[in-house]
Amino acid sequence: MNYANIKYCDIANGVGVRTSLFVSGCRLHCPGCFNAEAQDFGAGEPFTREVEDRIIESLRPDYIAGLTVLGGEPMEPENQQGLVDFLERVCDEFGITKTIWLYSGNTWDRFRPGGSRYLGEVTDRILETLDVLVDGPFVEAKHSVNLRFCGSSNQRLIDVPATLAADDGTVVLWTDDPVFSTHTM
Repeated sequence: MNYANIKYCDIANGVGVRTSLFVSGCRLHCPGCFNAEAQDFGAGEPFTREVEDRIIESLRPDYIAGLTVLGGEPMEPENQQGLVDFLERVCDEFGITKTIWLYSGNTWDRFRPGGSRYLGEVTDRILETLDVLVDGPFVEAKHSVNLRFCGSSNQRLIDVPATLAADDGTVVLWTDDPVFSTHTM
């Protein structure tokens, strides 16, 4: 797996100050994609153990809230294979003190049994590491600058642990701080 970019001290892709890893490779090619250069699987540099170590070290300060994984498309089968051990390593290192967010142009149902080719041998392991999944393709006609942590109104911020725990298959949405959800102080 390759990665296109790493942003340290990112505040745009999840709550708080985060380290954001942009993986390379995406077959979705959403019109208006903000990161079209990362659609090429060969873009960027190899995601090595040394790169993992740098990201782990960047997560250590108390002011860093967690890790965000974007792309490209992190849930492409090749990228799932390249990410699963690293995401589990982040969980082992930091437990509940750091959150993990992942952005996918695919929707939650594609990762569940019967969903699609994206449901692979490590999909469940990846989902178990996540706190929030931002799902759905970017849709230019639904773009809004008023949205927090997503680009178009069709995208959902899913509370992954609550959704996995729901006995009836309900998708539980992540709840933002009321100050931000109401746009009032």
